[in-house]
Amino acid sequence: MKINWNPIKMMVLLGGVVFLYVFASKRNAKREVMAPEIQFLGDNNLFITHSNVSKLLIQNRGAASSVAKETLDLNELEASLNANPMIKSAEVFLSVNGKFSAKIKQKKPIARVIGEQSYYIDSEGGYMPLSNNYTERVPMVTGVVSKKRLSTVFKIASVIKEDRFLRKNVVEVEQTKAGTIRLKLRQCDFVVHLGRLDYLEKKISNLKVFYAKAIKDKALKKYSKVNLQFENQVVCTKV
Repeated sequence: MKINWNPIKMMVLLGGVVFLYVFASKRNAKREVMAPEIQFLGDNNLFITHSNVSKLLIQNRGAASSVAKETLDLNELEASLNANPMIKSAEVFLSVNGKFSAKIKQKKPIARVIGEQSYYIDSEGGYMPLSNNYTERVPMVTGVVSKKRLSTVFKIASVIKEDRFLRKNVVEVEQTKAGTIRLKLRQCDFVVHLGRLDYLEKKISNLKVFYAKAIKDKALKKYSKVNLQFENQVVCTKV
């Protein structure tokens, strides 16, 4: 009787492939992860350092470079990074050969609150702690400010950031107990009273017209107060 060896050969071949796959998978899972490669996206001003990120990646598991791939939880590591108040978003990657990398996008501050506790307001209106590594030059925010109620100062800080004149000249934003806003300008002694932020575009336009005329007349030092609280009026108080 002639034996058909083809099915037997196929079974042996299939068994060999399965064995090699399982062997390679176990070996790959036990392979230790390389030291993390950290990449910061965006500008080069680092509020949080490579060293800080490496410490966050440890997550009570010892150095990341000594952890076996099978024990590494990428979701857990991403969560630990995203929980940091200086980080806007983070992605963690692990390649087949054990290359471990993280891409970090930092928050961007647009104003700095000065008070009993100082901190930044970020570009999305949230809290961001100060950094020991880098200080951003942004307008100061003073007066009555609460972390839980940043919407008003965030709105005016956002307008300042996007407006060339304001970005160049505004050095301080003060929020009063009543929730109104005052501005202090660079190299000016007068205080600009914006009041509530309704009709804000018109008020800023009025401020620019007043400022240009005062520069032309060399009269910036002659005023102590510029009141823009009313949409169509600029009321100036002389020194």
